[in-house]
Amino acid sequence: MGADQNDDASLYRVYSVSSSHILRFSKHVHDNVHGYIFLDPLSLKFIDTEQFQRLRDLKQLGVSHMVYPGAVHTRFEHSLGVYFLSGEAVQRLKNYQGMELDIDHFDIQTVKLAGLLHDVGHGPFSHLFERDFLPQVCIGSDWSHEQMSVKMVDHIVDEHSIDVDSEMIKRVKEMVLASSEFKQPQASREKKFLYDIVANGRNGIDVDKFDYIVRDCRACGLGCNFESQRLLETMRVLDDEICYRAKEYLTIHKLFATRADLYRTVYMHPKVKAIELMVVDALVQANSYLEISSHIDDPSEYWKLDDTIIKTIETAPDQELKEARDLILRIRRRNLYQFVNEYAVPKDRLENFKNVTAQDIVCSQKNGGVILREEDVAVTNVKIDLTRGRNNPLESIHFFKDYESDEKFCIPDERISHLLPTSYQDMIVRVYAKKPELVGAISEAFENFQLRTYGIKAQVHATPEKKKRRI
Repeated sequence: MGADQNDDASLYRVYSVSSSHILRFSKHVHDNVHGYIFLDPLSLKFIDTEQFQRLRDLKQLGVSHMVYPGAVHTRFEHSLGVYFLSGEAVQRLKNYQGMELDIDHFDIQTVKLAGLLHDVGHGPFSHLFERDFLPQVCIGSDWSHEQMSVKMVDHIVDEHSIDVDSEMIKRVKEMVLASSEFKQPQASREKKFLYDIVANGRNGIDVDKFDYIVRDCRACGLGCNFESQRLLETMRVLDDEICYRAKEYLTIHKLFATRADLYRTVYMHPKVKAIELMVVDALVQANSYLEISSHIDDPSEYWKLDDTIIKTIETAPDQELKEARDLILRIRRRNLYQFVNEYAVPKDRLENFKNVTAQDIVCSQKNGGVILREEDVAVTNVKIDLTRGRNNPLESIHFFKDYESDEKFCIPDERISHLLPTSYQDMIVRVYAKKPELVGAISEAFENFQLRTYGIKAQVHATPEKKKRRI
């Protein structure tokens, strides 16, 4: 026993000296969330490319900075943050279970690269590009930023002749896709737990969330009492899966609850969504002339597309861009689409809910008065959940009692607290008027739609009369 402990101590000292030597000669940046981040030589080869530097021109929260002025952070610093946390996570597993799990330098470098490159395929304005813009101009397309990230990784390696192990790049791409619908079958992987660190397709606990939750809260001036370091320090691999101490149940719940609060408070803020709707309409109007969507499968052209597309439209004199230009001018002058009202879909209707459309609202208008057209109305169907739809995400997480036990198990939430939620998803239907003089007519049609659909007005209160009179 004593000899083994001495051997372990010697190995730890050798590792510490080696690690310190590497850090001393590494480049580093100072991040406002994690402090100093040391950048290894291979990762720097990817960072110092125009394709990765493009992330500086992609705001992490899209247009949210127009409502929360501090939310101007970008995909660049988020990617560095995920790189840092990926390294922290895998290094801790190596420190505590390295011999058992056979974690080597190859594994550490692979996970760090996956964290660094996981968002390199994002389009302008965060998720707006793929969720709202592309479905209108590329109908039926299954394009995703994860798939483009994979293509972009290959493009960067080829374009800059980066000397990197082909098996490492293969695993990096698999890790990037691990939580998407395009993920590889788990049976084909070894060391499956490594694929849970960056983008966790098993239960949603990953360092991507650890970074953006803290970073977004800080940028928007919101409180955040979730502590990722606590989970990083106590996690453990059992049966090829990352598990957590049972006493951390509420810490994990706080992770998902904080994420849901960010969705409700920031990402889906009514004004943020109004501006998003206008940006999408502007991009759709400009697409046929600028061919914005024509290069979404070609990384050699796609990397040139970023948030500055709006400035391109705004300053271009071309007559073909006038309608798009006018929409952007409305945003600048705060003449936004007007939020009319919203309601939360009743709990007993969630299972069979179908997205509400502008046509549904227009068809609910009674005869007389202003005649509404579909292009006068904008509808958003806002889903807020804890990452697993209507299911409790903690049901898919495995816990352990203590470090002397090798048994993993799930914990039913009723055994923890009766104060935890019994429903895990909200669906909010929100309606906007594209012209302020139509707020009254759209409000009436929206109320008629609710009565016809649910037999009640599901909205909390009527649209304010002051807003109806605004012209």
